[in-house]
Amino acid sequence: MEVEQMTLTQPNRPLQAGGEEPVLRMQDVTKRIGRKTIVDKLSFDVRRGEIVGLLGPNGAGKTTTIRMMTGLIKISAGDVKIGGRSIQDHFKEAIVHVGGIIENPEFYPYMSGYDNLKQAARMTDSVDEARIMEVIALLGLQEALHKKVKAYSLGMRQRLGIAQALLDRPKLLILDEPTNGLDPAGIREMRDYLKKIAHTEGIAILVSSHLLSEIEQMCTRVVVIQNGKLVTEHAIGESGNAGALPELRIRVDKPDAAKRAIEALENVRVTEVRETESDVICQAADADMPELIDALRRAGVAVYRIAETKKSLEDEFLQWTGGNQIA
Repeated sequence: MEVEQMTLTQPNRPLQAGGEEPVLRMQDVTKRIGRKTIVDKLSFDVRRGEIVGLLGPNGAGKTTTIRMMTGLIKISAGDVKIGGRSIQDHFKEAIVHVGGIIENPEFYPYMSGYDNLKQAARMTDSVDEARIMEVIALLGLQEALHKKVKAYSLGMRQRLGIAQALLDRPKLLILDEPTNGLDPAGIREMRDYLKKIAHTEGIAILVSSHLLSEIEQMCTRVVVIQNGKLVTEHAIGESGNAGALPELRIRVDKPDAAKRAIEALENVRVTEVRETESDVICQAADADMPELIDALRRAGVAVYRIAETKKSLEDEFLQWTGGNQIA
């Protein structure tokens, strides 16, 4: 098996029975080099049909984590289970469930995309012509099927790499910076294809990326690590405080009068007044909104706009990691 800058593709075997078994389970995984701990007791799961983002600042241990889970480097302590099989004790049985692109996909440039897929299919008896055509359609490669790979754009090469990784129906797809170097159209295209793959094939997908806006639109959940340790697991769109009321931005003509009217309400709390924008920021439950609007009307306040404010993934990431930049 090629380990660097190659697409991983292995013969497929059935997963253990039980639909709730995570496809990927990291169990207190640790990597030490000399006296330095690169990854420290890292644990998280990835389940069927999920797209999970692996995030962390520069040097957090993301690449080391991916290399351990694919067997490219040895684990110092803990274990990785894929399809219920230990990557350490039953490597062949575990790695057969994995497809992935580590670094960049590499192909024979003088061959067509179709011929490259045929060449990859020869490594296993379980991939037939029908499956090749299926992944070609899944990744939208029909028009470039018989073009030489050296004529492919970067986005096309990335899609061909994913097609190659999917040939043998893996249960887990691992992608390290799949949108790196792509233009905005290519990034959106890749995002849409990954969502389609997760839904159509039911594959668990783990994506490492530094593009937080893309992770936010692509993933169902993020795993954030820093200094090799787990910082948080967070569902996309989930409030950092599950019990917190929604925060609203209300644009009015009289901010001070609006503030007084809202503060008189029992269950609504004003958190900020932005005079320059004529905005009042408050927290209120849905059930309290009719009373809030009536209070503003009685106070003679004109309401121009009400919008719920949400922190972006970038804002939350900076909060989780203390402002460290992602890479």
